[in-house]
Amino acid sequence: MDWKTWFCGGAVALAAAASLGAEVASMRTQRPEGPRDYLLATPNPLPAGKRPLVILLHGHGGSARQLLGLGAGAAPLSQWMEIADREGLLLAVPDGARGGDGEQGWHDCRADAAKNPPTDDVGLVAAIIRREVTERGADPARIYAMGMSNGGMMVFRLASELGDRLAAFATVGASMARNSGCAAPSHPLSALIIAGTADPVVPYTGGPVSLFDSKGRGDVMPVADSAAFWRRLDDLPDIPHVTAQLPHANADDPTRATLTQWGEGGPGRRVLLLTISGGGHVEPSVAHRVGALYTHLLGHQNGDVESAELAWKLFRDQRKP
Repeated sequence: MDWKTWFCGGAVALAAAASLGAEVASMRTQRPEGPRDYLLATPNPLPAGKRPLVILLHGHGGSARQLLGLGAGAAPLSQWMEIADREGLLLAVPDGARGGDGEQGWHDCRADAAKNPPTDDVGLVAAIIRREVTERGADPARIYAMGMSNGGMMVFRLASELGDRLAAFATVGASMARNSGCAAPSHPLSALIIAGTADPVVPYTGGPVSLFDSKGRGDVMPVADSAAFWRRLDDLPDIPHVTAQLPHANADDPTRATLTQWGEGGPGRRVLLLTISGGGHVEPSVAHRVGALYTHLLGHQNGDVESAELAWKLFRDQRKP
């Protein structure tokens, strides 16, 4: 199926399908800072053989339960539950630690985000990967990560410091740190970066991260610069392989989605940038729609693509060498 057919028909059909019932279990692992919890979603029935593992990271103030749609409100990345059943993969969804503001979050690479927790979240994810490879047959060649907002920024850190264990990654509403406390990434990886041009939290053109005028959340690069960084690291041409506006599903939706892809696709490395013109701090989704209050506070949600499905479309072809 070509990408235009996939966006026009396949995404809507997949989003409308009923969940097949992935089973969710609470897990705990001991870390130097104390016990850390994560949710593990497994397909039902569990397929034989080695299985892909997707690490999912919630945003600042979120939780693993919220991300998987087990709490109140819309949860666009809960589409991964359906993907897990359909494709026979494992989902590991950890809870962040509480930072200086009392909210759960991640120790990403923003050296100037003073209230981020000081925890070793790279070590946490590495421990989860080791455990799932050992105990549940996760395929070490097919480990992927996706995160939203602070979780997306943490995924950029994972790509830098655990790049040799990942096959690809995806971020939403996130960009790389302008004042980084991490070593520069050196391991080429395929990437999907999704961002809205009207994001009031993580500015598309770069600058201070803020929420309701909060300060001290650090600065980020322009989103286009983050995409260019990974394009260069992947040794991909400057000229995109494709740039196209996606078919628009709803005339009342003020946003538009444009996909830019460097690299030809398939198992080869590629970088995808999904720019949501007029989009806010929210994952694009066909099936999982946020409410009017969320839109008022954090901006418009695009409805032309399912973010998790687009990430899986990238992930499923990628293998760690």
